[in-house]
Amino acid sequence: MLSWKRALRPLTAALLAVAIGLAPAATAHAAAPSSGWNNWSCKPSSAHPRPVVLVHGTFGNSVDNWLALAPYLVKRGYCVFSLDYGQLPGVPFFHGLGPIAKSADQLDAYVDRVLAATGAGEVDLVGHSQGGMMPRHYLKFLGGADKVNALIGLAPDNHGTTLHGLTGLLKYFPGAADLLDSATPGLADQIAGSAFLTKLNEGGDTVPGVRYTVIATKYDEVVTPWRSAFLDGPNVKNVTLQDLCAIDLSEHVAIGLFDRIAYHEVANALDPAKAKPTTCASVFA
Repeated sequence: MLSWKRALRPLTAALLAVAIGLAPAATAHAAAPSSGWNNWSCKPSSAHPRPVVLVHGTFGNSVDNWLALAPYLVKRGYCVFSLDYGQLPGVPFFHGLGPIAKSADQLDAYVDRVLAATGAGEVDLVGHSQGGMMPRHYLKFLGGADKVNALIGLAPDNHGTTLHGLTGLLKYFPGAADLLDSATPGLADQIAGSAFLTKLNEGGDTVPGVRYTVIATKYDEVVTPWRSAFLDGPNVKNVTLQDLCAIDLSEHVAIGLFDRIAYHEVANALDPAKAKPTTCASVFA
């Protein structure tokens, strides 16, 4: 049987491969203020009374993961904020690697900061990959359900992922295993059947008072099987991207990084009273 250390090596490499697509450049961090998000003087409007907090995925960060979605939502009149979480000492830019329970503590503090700055009573959360799953710990165990109206996940690994699915990426990125050799408890927590996920999903996937939307793609090569992203419970809407647009070929990275069809569905989930049908033509919306 493989030891955890040996098992996590290809897992680390595979998720680092995903990170290559999520981190255009370190200088991208300068883009957030000029793009209108993380504006701490923003006050929610009556049309959009809840600020939106964006939660990046594994190996992502508060800017690179949201270079497209954050401006998309700002343009539609939302106050938009994004945090960094799960940092490891000596590992810049690539976050979401620390223990997920501690990352949820960071989200807890950040939501409180957003609420205090904006004067809002609740936030909406939008997360990609781990960022769509980690907030469920905050909702379930840290009292977050009292401060969150909706959780929208883009390809979240709500029930973990198989090691096989992640190591399948290795052939595309030779040598990736050598790029990161630090301990990465955040990766171990995401393996299907981990102690963290077992506790998270015990007693049901959801908590009362929160609306859940999961947007998944059948071409997801990181969250495997891809349907494991879906949640069971009341106030849940599970969406398959290809049911909205059959020719959408987005996989795990693309659905969070630039998929306008997924973004249109995010906008619908944020404001269901004004939702419009999401189709292939939504890329022009």
